[in-house]
Amino acid sequence: MTMRRLLASVLSAALAGGTVAVVLTQTPSATADRRGQAPLVIGHRGASAHRPEHTLLSYEAAIAMGADYIEPDLVSTKDHVLVARHENEISGTTDVAAHPEFADRRATKTIDGRPVTGWFTEDFTLAELKTLRAKERVPDLRPDNTAFDGLPEIPTFEEVVKLALDHGVGIYPETKHPTYFDSVGLSLEEPLLDVLNRYRVRKAYIQSFETANLRELRGRTRLPLIQLITFGGAPYDWVAAGNTRTYDDMVRPDGLREVARYANGIGVDTRRVVPQDAAGNTLAPTTLVADAHRRRLDVHVWTVRNENSQLPADYRLGNPASPVYPRATGNVMGWLSKLLDLGVDGAFCDDPAMGRAVVAGHV
Repeated sequence: MTMRRLLASVLSAALAGGTVAVVLTQTPSATADRRGQAPLVIGHRGASAHRPEHTLLSYEAAIAMGADYIEPDLVSTKDHVLVARHENEISGTTDVAAHPEFADRRATKTIDGRPVTGWFTEDFTLAELKTLRAKERVPDLRPDNTAFDGLPEIPTFEEVVKLALDHGVGIYPETKHPTYFDSVGLSLEEPLLDVLNRYRVRKAYIQSFETANLRELRGRTRLPLIQLITFGGAPYDWVAAGNTRTYDDMVRPDGLREVARYANGIGVDTRRVVPQDAAGNTLAPTTLVADAHRRRLDVHVWTVRNENSQLPADYRLGNPASPVYPRATGNVMGWLSKLLDLGVDGAFCDDPAMGRAVVAGHV
C-alpha cells in the first residue's frame, strides 16, 4: 500500500470511527477486478461529503483521501470555457442570487425538455463567473460543509486537469446536457478534447448520459468512454430524435452489445446492479455486471454516499426517531463491500477516504 493510500485509510478511520476500524483490521489486499486490478475509487464531484462539490477544495480533499480519479461535471460559459458545475443552473451551488449586478440574468429555459428557472453558466463570461463563490448544495444533509460557503471560486476544467496532473491522479469528466449546449452553439466536446490534448492527459475517462456525443468522441480520442445509465428514463438525444428506446433497453444483452461498439464501459445507478423494493431494501442482484463483462465493458457504479438517507434501507444505522438520523453515517462500508463482491470495476464515492479504506481492506 502506498503512503497516500495508507494515510487515506487512517483518515477514513478517523472520519467514520469504529465501523471502519473493522474494515482496516482485515488483511489489506484489494479485490482484483476482471482486469486483475483493484477497483477504482472515483472522487464524486471531488470529496463532496466533506467540501462543497466541484470546487478545488473538494478535489484537493479527494486526492488527499486516496481517490484514483476526480470527477468534474462540465458546462460552458458564454465565452466557451468549460467550468466544473453539476448543472448549468447555478443558483443552488453559488451565491449568484446575492449579486444585484446579475439580477437581470435570471431566466427560465428548457433544459432536456424541462423548464428550469435560475441563473445559467452560458449567460456569464468566465470573468463574471469568477466573481461568484461556491456554496454547499445540500446544507441540510451536510451542514458542516457550509463552513466553506463563500470561499471557493468556480474552477475551470483546465484548473482541475492541472490539479490532477500535479498529484498524479486521473480525471473523469462528464459532459452535461450536450444536446442542449449544441443547440446554443457551445458544443462541449471540442474544448474538452482541446484541454485534454494540450496537457497530454492519458489517465482519463470521458462519460455522458447521452449517446451521440460519445459516438462522436469515439472517432476523435483513444481515451476510454463511459456510457452513463440511470435507473429510469432515456438518453435525451434519443428523446429529442424521437427514438422510443430507453435505458432499460440499453442494459439488455443487445443494448450492451451496441454500447460496446463505441464505449469502454458503463456507469450505472447502483440499483441497476442491486435493485430495491418499495421500502428501499435490497433485492437479489441482477446479472448486469456479468452481462457487461461478457461484452468487455467495465462497470462503474454511482453514487456511494455515507448518509442513511442515501443508503438502501437495510444498510442504515441508528435510531430512526433521531432528528439527525437521515444524515448520520450508515453501514456504507458494508454496502460498498457488497458491490465489490459483485465484481464492479469502480465506484463513485462522495467520501473517497471511505472508498479507499474499503477497497484496501476488501478480501
